[in-house]
Amino acid sequence: MRNFAYLGSVAAAALVWAVPVWAQDQGDDEQDQVRLDEEQALQYYPLAERIPILVSASRTGATRQNDYAGSVTVISSEQLEQRQTRDIADILRDVPGVAVAGIAGQTQIRLRGSEANHVLVLVDGIEVSDPFAGEFDIGTLQADIGARLEVLRGPQSALYGPDAIGGVVAYESASGRGLSGFGARLEGGTQGTVNGAARYGAYGDSWDAGLSAVIVSTDGQPNARGGTRDIGRDSYTLAGKGAVNVTEALTLRAVARYIRTEGLFNDSDFATASPTFGFTIDSPGTRFTNEAVYALVGAKLDTLDGRWTHDLSAQVADINRESFDAFGQSQGSAGDRVKASYVSAFQIADQHNLTFAADYEQEGFRNTLASSGGFTDRREIEQIGFVGEYRYTGEVIDLSAALRHDTNDLFRDATTFRVGAGYRLTDTTRLRAAAGSGVKNPGFFELYGFVDGRFIGNAALRPEKSTGWEVGLDQQLGDSASVAVTYFNSELEGEIVTTFPPPNFIATPANRTTVSKQRGVEVSLNARLAEGWSLDAAYSYLDAEENGVREVRRPRHIASAALTWEAPDDAASATLVVRHNGATPDVAFTDPSFRPVRVQLADYTLVNLNARVKLTESISGFARVENLLDETYEQVFSFVAPGRSAVVGVEARF
Repeated sequence: MRNFAYLGSVAAAALVWAVPVWAQDQGDDEQDQVRLDEEQALQYYPLAERIPILVSASRTGATRQNDYAGSVTVISSEQLEQRQTRDIADILRDVPGVAVAGIAGQTQIRLRGSEANHVLVLVDGIEVSDPFAGEFDIGTLQADIGARLEVLRGPQSALYGPDAIGGVVAYESASGRGLSGFGARLEGGTQGTVNGAARYGAYGDSWDAGLSAVIVSTDGQPNARGGTRDIGRDSYTLAGKGAVNVTEALTLRAVARYIRTEGLFNDSDFATASPTFGFTIDSPGTRFTNEAVYALVGAKLDTLDGRWTHDLSAQVADINRESFDAFGQSQGSAGDRVKASYVSAFQIADQHNLTFAADYEQEGFRNTLASSGGFTDRREIEQIGFVGEYRYTGEVIDLSAALRHDTNDLFRDATTFRVGAGYRLTDTTRLRAAAGSGVKNPGFFELYGFVDGRFIGNAALRPEKSTGWEVGLDQQLGDSASVAVTYFNSELEGEIVTTFPPPNFIATPANRTTVSKQRGVEVSLNARLAEGWSLDAAYSYLDAEENGVREVRRPRHIASAALTWEAPDDAASATLVVRHNGATPDVAFTDPSFRPVRVQLADYTLVNLNARVKLTESISGFARVENLLDETYEQVFSFVAPGRSAVVGVEARF
């Protein structure tokens, strides 16, 4: 594991305060019930032992999941632990409507057929996308001990502005109050894998703080067809968060996170006379380094006995990416973001809530390697957004509406909306519907990027615009199961696609003049099958077409199931996870003209098995096997995904 010193270099800076109680981990019983009377919850939701509070479904950061009119999946810290999740990208495969495709150095997620850069990723409330590509490499997000995850599907631009056409993925680490004490795990296994994590949390009457570190390291496996070069990586994460109540009405908070990922990658063969032209080949000397620093500070003031709140925050993101070949550095980019937000929320009576928000954001980017071509000066985009939001929560009906107007210095102003309604037909049946619009500004690479002989940016690009709607049914089945079914439909105008204009046929982005359409069905099931047995299952059907042609890397069928057994008194547990990815269209650049050739990637099914046993009151042993059947498959054309791997480890909680 290289560069371990990077962890220590930011340790002091990352030990900061935790977020307020109103946006805590769902695992803390007291915090989950802040705005909820338990007897009332059980009256309307017989299965509800705890109703999670969503931190991303409203700009107030406090919406009960069962009051939300859209589609959301909450992955609890218990589920992350049960499935022994190390890479967050892996468990996202179990969320309806989510497609994951990754190669070394870039893992993408797509929600409901949207592009990868249409998904807004928030980590402890911080926007973490790279301004260079306009998206976040989800492969760099490792699971902290005690973290949780929310996935909102459908347009969310009315709340968050550009980048949220497909939805929002919100990752929340545990606070010192939500998970106090010391916890650690260490594991090792095949392919030279050594992973570790440690966390410490503490709290007092008016403060709480948490600090965590995660290391993921592996020598890897070959990812070229017939290749022998192992593609390894080392990833380091150090994070801290905390809060202090200065007075009964004023709370200060801060968050910091540092991520560094180093790894190898293989390139494609672009020797026109080669029989493997366009295919991934072993490429000695190629490697990459991604480094990012994120931070947020905020203050929340309660007035009128807590009915009128004011929240002021500022956040920064600094992302540096470099790649190297056998001759030295081949590419380099530096992106940064500064964002300030003010949110004012007013509660009228007990059921009506009004919220106003204002956001200022500046993104910057520059090439850090002049020899890579293209522009080398710094480019910037500034944007100001204003949000108005209304929510009504009743015993039978829930209503929500949001309107946002964005102004920026490079593109036309944009106005987006979102409306939703939920209706409880009975104590166990709820209908819901939502509609909204979204916008996505072109990224810096699309506007100004340059790869000699292969790609030229287009500064004349305009933002993409989307509208969509959904209807859903949430049904409880007795006292032991619940099912959710959703149909969605959306259209995208001005989609940015890669074109190959004559006479040189060099790739360049352009806006489509036709409409891209996405529609589909999402199903999720949660059930307690018997004493100690539980099942979580999901299925998605997607019909995504771009000018009448199926979109690439978006399988029509995705399914997953996680079966968990837990012994009495938590003495032992085991989880079997099965994930199926249907056949997927992709493009290959196997034509010397560099014009894409359509290909079909075969479907595949992955089986993971893990188990845990309690050795003492504080120490447990565990083991897992991933890709148990050693399935050979590709998520991206000619990049072979990892085969079977196994690890054993030990964890402690004090």
